[in-house]
Amino acid sequence: MQSNILHYFEKGAALEHPDKIAIVDGAVSYTFAELERLAKRCAACLIARADVLHQPIAVFLPKSASVVIADLGIAYSGNIYTNLDTKSPLQRLKNILASIVPHTIITSRDLIDTLLAAGMAADQLFCIDDVDDDRVVADNTILWKRLAAVIDTDPLCLINTSGSTGTPKSVVLSHRGTIDFMDWVFATFDLGSRAVIGSLSPFHFDIFTLELNLCLAKGATLVIIPEPLAIFPVRLLEYIAREQVTFLFWVPSIMVNIANLGLLEKLPLPALTDVFFAGEVFPTRHLNQWRRALPVTRFVNLYGPIEIHVDCTYFVVDRLFDDDQPLPIGFACRNTDILLLNDSNGLCQSGEQGELCVRGSSLALGYWNDPDKTAKAFVQNPLNSRYPELIYRTGDLAWRSPAGEIYLAGRKDFQIKHMGYRIELSEIEHQVLCITGIANACVLYQHENKEITLFYQSLGEPVTSATIRQKLAEIFPKYMLPTVFHPMDRLPQNANGKIDRNALSLSIQQGR
Repeated sequence: MQSNILHYFEKGAALEHPDKIAIVDGAVSYTFAELERLAKRCAACLIARADVLHQPIAVFLPKSASVVIADLGIAYSGNIYTNLDTKSPLQRLKNILASIVPHTIITSRDLIDTLLAAGMAADQLFCIDDVDDDRVVADNTILWKRLAAVIDTDPLCLINTSGSTGTPKSVVLSHRGTIDFMDWVFATFDLGSRAVIGSLSPFHFDIFTLELNLCLAKGATLVIIPEPLAIFPVRLLEYIAREQVTFLFWVPSIMVNIANLGLLEKLPLPALTDVFFAGEVFPTRHLNQWRRALPVTRFVNLYGPIEIHVDCTYFVVDRLFDDDQPLPIGFACRNTDILLLNDSNGLCQSGEQGELCVRGSSLALGYWNDPDKTAKAFVQNPLNSRYPELIYRTGDLAWRSPAGEIYLAGRKDFQIKHMGYRIELSEIEHQVLCITGIANACVLYQHENKEITLFYQSLGEPVTSATIRQKLAEIFPKYMLPTVFHPMDRLPQNANGKIDRNALSLSIQQGR
């Protein structure tokens, strides 16, 4: 039985395809043999610096082949990797580092000053460039002896996500959950060494988990799409065509933009055989444009919060949908059970809306360094009083059709998916209220226009939207910043004295 994701690599691509190109990163490429050698060198360097196991080691590098080398090196050393966003504002980076308390950070020399400013000590930093030193020798016997101490329930990585109190949460993903998900992927979809992965999402996003392990296990080539191309759809499609990309796993936002520009009819992608998408709702009208342009391509809708290893439901788009029809998220992945629970914690009937809850080995281990939040989200299955069994309450509302297909119906709370990222609106509100001169604030999301909207009330002299945006930009990445601002003399309140979110929502619909 496999207990470590590295078995995918050792028994897969490293063994069967050593001379095949593993990663394409601009003008640089690595074979699987080169990737293995560099990853083990990285592990040897880490062990030489500090002989620790099961400790978080952060990676603070731009999206590149170096991140893959670092992640594998950390895994070979028997530790836990977490990829950080190099574009995060300094305060957010400080918050994440204070929460994780990484033992070491792998970075590059040009980023050292940023990490020192974030409070890291110089002796905690390790430059990835040192891995290129031919004098570094990795001993396989030592590495595998260390890995014998890593079992499948041990953490593999931490993925950082938005938190409701202003401090990001770090979700702990295990080897077991990752292996369980990837084994399902391999059993369900015929993806092999001929696959060429067009990687667009950041490596600190959970989509990377599927991309990485498909590469390691099957010998698929991981093509790192140059980041600037994301905002130039024509050049993006031209690049995909030129690299003969066969597999995409993207969030829908960029795909919607491509469809709106009518590019698919002008720039054919004959090599593209599989398009997976997740992270937010893909409007059916835009999906239909993709399907018409690529009639033989397989489209798969996946769903799952970060607290579930990558995804927990899937739907292979196997029939026509009208532009105004919702797209189902489909059925549970193998070895995962989806419970739709009503307000009484009973199972919903067909067509009845309830909270989507998940049970199975796909559940994350919880939140790093935060037992209270873990206990609130990962709870005892209310349908089972006979033995301990955790479920994860997603906060998403869903219903099942008579055919058993699951459809999303919205959020139970104020958490949203925007541009593929999960965001808690209360985190934005929390930071707005920290701005001098703000008396009250409410953040809503306009799903139709995909806009984060801020309603706020000043205390005394009016606070301008420019001031608020400037302050928030020091804390949040760009995708978390409000794009619509509504200053108000007073925010409406309901009978309970709380902000009347329904009234504000109605004002949006009426075009206020």
